[in-house]
Amino acid sequence: MGKASALAQQDITVSPVSGKAELQAFIDFAWEVYKNDPHWVPPLQMDMKELVTPGKNPFFEHAEAQYFLARKGGKITGRISAHIDRLAQGMPAEQGFGPGTGNWGLFEATDPVSGAALIAAAEGWLKNKGVTRAIGPISLSIWEEPGLLVKGFDHAPTVMMGHHRPEYQGWIEAAGYKPVKQLDTYDLDITKKFPPLIQRIVDSGNKNPRIRIRGVDKSKFDRDAAIILGILNDAWGRNWGYVEVTDTEVAHFGKKLKPIVFEDLIRIAELDGEPVAFMMTLPDLNEATRPFNGKLFPFNILKLLWWLRKPKVKTMRVPLMGVLQRLQSSRMASQLAFMMIEAIREASVANYGATRAEIGWILEDNQGMVAIADAIESKINKSYLIYDRVIG
Repeated sequence: MGKASALAQQDITVSPVSGKAELQAFIDFAWEVYKNDPHWVPPLQMDMKELVTPGKNPFFEHAEAQYFLARKGGKITGRISAHIDRLAQGMPAEQGFGPGTGNWGLFEATDPVSGAALIAAAEGWLKNKGVTRAIGPISLSIWEEPGLLVKGFDHAPTVMMGHHRPEYQGWIEAAGYKPVKQLDTYDLDITKKFPPLIQRIVDSGNKNPRIRIRGVDKSKFDRDAAIILGILNDAWGRNWGYVEVTDTEVAHFGKKLKPIVFEDLIRIAELDGEPVAFMMTLPDLNEATRPFNGKLFPFNILKLLWWLRKPKVKTMRVPLMGVLQRLQSSRMASQLAFMMIEAIREASVANYGATRAEIGWILEDNQGMVAIADAIESKINKSYLIYDRVIG
């Protein structure tokens, strides 16, 4: 580090977040960073508070975290979280996490010096907890907003996807981090029918009496949520980055997602009466909440409730899809996937006025899902990188 750089570093102070006022400042800092970014979608303040608060987010039943703020001359210039997920540490190392791993995330900064100081502070906290390998950005778990946006800055993210400054990639890599995994989302024009080959596969499946594609039943929401979780845990169990979702987290996420769960947008595939695959699709809530600037009360809650009665959106997001592992290498797996995609495509256009879908994220080396995305002629529109570095 040169003399000028060292002096600049001395101007930056990084301290742990302490108390409600500093935690609110931690949350609010994103508004400062993105105030001139036309593609940023302000998160709901109540959701952010829930995310970072033990007792409100069941993630903290198996994890701990420390938040940090960077300041220069008393003005906040950055933020970061450092966290350890004991369930992630218990996973096999070949699945991405494993013993000795910790994470950092919720990273925002106005300048590279603040960014470097924040990453160093997060690493210091992790080292003191016995962590030897840092992985980031993960905010806060793999099931929320993993990865750093490195492609697709020119359009807004869909619901539950992150948006970041282009400069962050260089700042993180300058701190010694190397990409360990790429996550992609795919853009699909759903106003067009699929290629003839895919349509023939779907038509063949529709004539097969062994196959049934059904929507979820919100009157039996807990039953169908349990079915989907069971398929998810089996289908994703060997994937990179997979961390099992706890029963408490299922109940928590189910409660949060239930208002934007629509029976014709989430499909379960049954083979000989057994649920073997599912596909979850959500209307892009960001289209409704973007004008709210993070605030629901007092009037925006009424606007949101009215919108939820019968959403009209441009975009649908497909965050999750899974097929039982015993079928994943078979033709049946792709046929079921195409059938669910087509059923939801038709419903999205006819019932919600949607014109596009965003599928993902998908691991760049998940050959099965990439092949399905390619077959329906979708194209990568955003890419996110997850980095790691040995710190001990």
